[in-house]
Amino acid sequence: MAIYLSGSEKATILFAKQYAKTLRAGDVVLLNGEMGAGKTVFVKGVAQGLGIKTEILSPTYAYMNDYDGKLYHYDCYRLKNGAQAESLGLTDYFGGKGICLIEWAENIADVLPETHKTVTIKKISTENREIICE
Repeated sequence: MAIYLSGSEKATILFAKQYAKTLRAGDVVLLNGEMGAGKTVFVKGVAQGLGIKTEILSPTYAYMNDYDGKLYHYDCYRLKNGAQAESLGLTDYFGGKGICLIEWAENIADVLPETHKTVTIKKISTENREIICE
């Protein structure tokens, strides 16, 4: 387990960019944290670390954004269970050639792969975050 203290959005992006170097094709990473904690900011850094130039946007209404087959960014906030994720085809990407980063993964816990990584972002103050990688 690694713990990083971030003092700004820029620092979070830089840390996530380095974290991206630890990821491999097929990895599934659960992103935990309250609304506004910085989960999408973290995804921006991972994307940069993977060489993705496209602007990273929250997939709240699309459920999942595909970035060149390298990165799949999920937002499962509006899903009630894993069956909904399966019916939308979201689970088809687990274990594939890209990396899956999943916000609000607890909503689809029953269909998540057993092997996954977890990143928890805790909002300490307006700017400060504690990022825990497991």
